Amino acid sequence: MTGASVLLLQGPAEGLPIMRDMVARGGRITSGAHTFRINAAFVAPLVGDFRTGHDISAAMAAECRAAGDIGKLPLVHVTLAAAELYLGRFRDAEATAAEGLRLTSGTGQRNRAGYLEGTLAWPAAVRGEADRCAELAARSRDRFDANHIVNGLAWAEWALALLDLGQGRFAEALDRLDAAMTGPVRHQIQAVYFAPDQIEAAVRLGLPAREPLRRFEEWATASGQDWALAVLHRCRALVETDWERAHEDFDAAVRLHAGRGRPWEAARTRLAFGERLRRERDKGSARPHLRAAWETFERLGARPWAERARTELRATGDTSSPAARTETLSALSPQELQIVRLAARGLTNREIGAQLFLSPKTVSYHLYRAFPKLNVASRAQLAGLDLS
Repeated sequence: MTGASVLLLQGPAEGLPIMRDMVARGGRITSGAHTFRINAAFVAPLVGDFRTGHDISAAMAAECRAAGDIGKLPLVHVTLAAAELYLGRFRDAEATAAEGLRLTSGTGQRNRAGYLEGTLAWPAAVRGEADRCAELAARSRDRFDANHIVNGLAWAEWALALLDLGQGRFAEALDRLDAAMTGPVRHQIQAVYFAPDQIEAAVRLGLPAREPLRRFEEWATASGQDWALAVLHRCRALVETDWERAHEDFDAAVRLHAGRGRPWEAARTRLAFGERLRRERDKGSARPHLRAAWETFERLGARPWAERARTELRATGDTSSPAARTETLSALSPQELQIVRLAARGLTNREIGAQLFLSPKTVSYHLYRAFPKLNVASRAQLAGLDLS
């Protein structure tokens, strides 16, 4: 049996070791073997190894561009965009998914579109862009109705629930995720990853969260990933009524998050810890956690979450306004961001067009639109900007 079959039939403890080996082997292959490598990239999220999944997908995307193999790129973009989302690289994920969506139209691969639309809905939810999130999620749902491919639907349902959670609509978020667990989404890896959102919504409503906690705990323990164990400690702290035990779990979560490259989850943990500290009347200890959460949410463009952290920070008596972050990149469309990054590396319009399968004239048009947004007047000035 495959690792995925073992995972479904026997559980994470038996299935994840098999899949970990596959991902590791995929990461060691430097060229060719596209079928095996793309399968490894799809399996990487199942074991929580987003970095290897990202590296495999990014390398394959570069190979496809160099070979002019446009037909394979939409599938590669599916795995690359998902890895970038999981790693907290939301702008990169949007650029990747948007390009993949454009290529699905040009290559007739409509079945890939629902997945990419679902992944695009997720960062829209993080930013609180309700209309865009709902539109993308609706398109992804429509494609599921037509082709019954569940992965895009899983992203869409999670995105809509995350939008509710960020806006403080805890009952709506919990109802949506609970409903997702009664249908085909329950078999997708997203059902593991949205379990912490179910837990937070349930705790906010004073309801038990035993099933989502069991679901996430079983997977996180089997994965052995530090970031997953950090989120597990956060979930345990959220449901724990004894403050001393909750404090220990929050401390463990913060330690495990450090330097693990998942800023979104780390900020969620800091926010939850700071909120609990404030409720326990330890305002001095709450402030650094809330400020760290605020700064990360601001950097990620997660406006509803940043506002929540700022409100909590003020409630601790900290009336100073955290320094505003100037996010010039947010003014760029995903395609403009891709083009600007390539131009900053010194590529000509023709070379950029070859990379992105666009005409040089289209590249020039996008640069013309991007320059004023970045307050630059020439390509030479791009080299001095932080475009990460």
